[in-house]
Amino acid sequence: MNKQTEDCLDLESLGKILASRENIESADLSPILQEIQLSYGYLPKEILLELNRRTGIPSSQIYGVATFYEQFHLEPHGKHTVRCCRGTACHVKGGRGIIQAVQRVLGIDEGETTDDMQFTFETVACLGTCFLAPVIMIDNDYYGNMTSGKVKGLLERYK
Repeated sequence: MNKQTEDCLDLESLGKILASRENIESADLSPILQEIQLSYGYLPKEILLELNRRTGIPSSQIYGVATFYEQFHLEPHGKHTVRCCRGTACHVKGGRGIIQAVQRVLGIDEGETTDDMQFTFETVACLGTCFLAPVIMIDNDYYGNMTSGKVKGLLERYK
């Protein structure tokens, strides 16, 4: 498939998302961005610019929402998202070692995606599960009382 054909498919998906709505306003932006990300896996720059063109919602507002909420990604994301908690309870119970183990096993730093697009690694301020500290989250699954020694086996289950 050539680049021009890929671009047409991208715009077609955006067209379907926008066609399902009438009188699009700024208040509709978060749900639209969620649908775009679900469709494309992230928020491609070209699609956001086209969203501006088709709706008249200012690009600054689109990018403001896309960068404010952690749920939105402006770069391609891996099949699995690994999140490590940096909160106080996790930090006190060895969370830094968990973060270092994930970096070592995946060979990437925070905010990066593995070359095979299998994993994206993020750290978060809190996962809200302090009673399980230290905690790692993979996709929507929580793993508490983690140790750096458990990280490799856990990640291998997701390959």
